[in-house]
Amino acid sequence: MGTFSKKSILALAFLLVSAASTTAWGKVLLSQSEALKLAFPPGTVIERKSAFLSPADLERARSLSGSAVPGAIVTYYIGTKDGREVGTVFFDTHVVRTLQETILMEVDPAGAISRIEVLSFSEPDDYLPRPHWYEQFTGQRLGDELSLKRAIRPVTGATLTARATTDAARRVLALHALIRGAAAPPVASAGSASALPRNP
Repeated sequence: MGTFSKKSILALAFLLVSAASTTAWGKVLLSQSEALKLAFPPGTVIERKSAFLSPADLERARSLSGSAVPGAIVTYYIGTKDGREVGTVFFDTHVVRTLQETILMEVDPAGAISRIEVLSFSEPDDYLPRPHWYEQFTGQRLGDELSLKRAIRPVTGATLTARATTDAARRVLALHALIRGAAAPPVASAGSASALPRNP
C-alpha cells in the first residue's frame, strides 16, 4: 500500500468536503438579501410577513394552482416606497428532477408576475434555462394561459425545469390571490418591517 503525505491527505479531504457541499446545496447564484435588492428599488421598506393557512386555505390554493402547497406557513415580503406598494415577493423551493431549486417570484399590486430570479439550482447546469427564458413570465396572471405550450414556451433539454417553474408561478399567484387578494378570505398573518438603503 502506498503512503500519502499530510498535505495530500488534507487536500483530498478538502475536495471531498467541497464535493459533498456542492451535492447537498447545489449552485448558489444569489443570496436571499441580494435577490430582494434586485426585486425592490433602493429606499423600499420591506415587511416580512407570515401567513398561516388553514386546511381550507391549502385546498383552495391547490385548486387554484393545480399543485399542492408544501406547508401551512407561507412567508412573503411586501415592498412599499413613498407610501405605495411596489410588489410582493415569495421564495419557492421545489424539486426539478430529483434535486431542488429555489426561485424568487415578485408579484405586482395588480396580481401579475413582475420578476423571477433563480437563487439556487442543484440539478446539472444543462437543466437551467437561459435568463431571457424567464422574461416570458413577466405580466402573466393566474389563468389557463399560464401553462407550457400556451403562454410559456418550453425549453429543449430543460423541460422539467420549465414545468417546475411554471408550477411554481401558478402556486405563487394562487397564494398571492388567497393571502393578498381583495376577494380572498382573511388569512391570519404576522410580520416585521425593514428598509433597503437609499442611493447616496
